[in-house]
Amino acid sequence: MKNSDAVQSFLALGQESRLNIFRLIVQKGAEGVTPSEIKETLGIPAATLSFHLKELYQANLILVERQSRNLIYRPHSRQVTNLMDFLLFNCCGGQPCLTEENNSNISGVQS
Repeated sequence: MKNSDAVQSFLALGQESRLNIFRLIVQKGAEGVTPSEIKETLGIPAATLSFHLKELYQANLILVERQSRNLIYRPHSRQVTNLMDFLLFNCCGGQPCLTEENNSNISGVQS
């Protein structure tokens, strides 16, 4: 993934309503979710929702499919995985990452 692609994704997710919409779509997974379901769940007005869905789609974070009269939104799994890989590339200098428990023991603080 190029830096510019990651920046576009982060910009799309950097707005609270869009982040909430994206999280709901990710939670629904392959099942997908309709705009009506998003509107009911999150209480976002239709025009505002349409704008946010467009931003997420243009950032390549979600996919949309028409099923008869309904639009179904799903996470773009490959892009989300690429974004996570981008964030975690060379995490912890290639060493196993410390868990919170291990990190507390190293610093001498017990949880």
